[in-house]
Amino acid sequence: MIEAVIFDIGNVLIEWNPERHYDRLMPEAERRAMFAEVDLHGMNDVIDRGGPFKETIYAFADRYPHWREAIRRWHDDWIEMASPEIPRSVRLMKALQAKGIPVFALTNFGIGTFDYAQGIYPFLTQFDRAYVSGHMGVIKPEARIYEMVEEDCGLSGGQLLFTDDRADNIFAAHERGWKTHLFEGPQGWAARLVGEGLLSEEEAA
Repeated sequence: MIEAVIFDIGNVLIEWNPERHYDRLMPEAERRAMFAEVDLHGMNDVIDRGGPFKETIYAFADRYPHWREAIRRWHDDWIEMASPEIPRSVRLMKALQAKGIPVFALTNFGIGTFDYAQGIYPFLTQFDRAYVSGHMGVIKPEARIYEMVEEDCGLSGGQLLFTDDRADNIFAAHERGWKTHLFEGPQGWAARLVGEGLLSEEEAA
């Protein structure tokens, strides 16, 4: 029996698309060249493991003088990459909680960036439990982060239903016996919640 529902945040509750933002700043071909040369997502992983937000990005930018100013925008324009919210997903989160079903977050997110995002998106302060990689020192899909969730909440296996937009993160949770849903849009997630008997069609609308 499902005892808690776990939401990823990026591309589940809020959109996360750095490439789209950079395509507004520079020609697409130039953006592709930068992302091919510079491991910006690897840089972001450092932040998601607990590295300082601005210092990590600015130090990384200094290693690539040609791209320095553009890389710094990862910090300066961060909220524009982490937007907008996905309204139906937020409604589903609140509908579950209204029925007394605990909702947790399990997210790769930095300490500074999560604090920042909570100030912009109040619903990010409303989880029953928030498991944030920056505070945990480990990121998805590493097995340890899922173990830490189980140790903290006292639930495991089929007691947990987890949605995430990345197949590798879902696979790692599935390997631990969690119920999982690969998030490809709020419609499919709503249907899964209805199918599991957690929400009615009306509640999931």
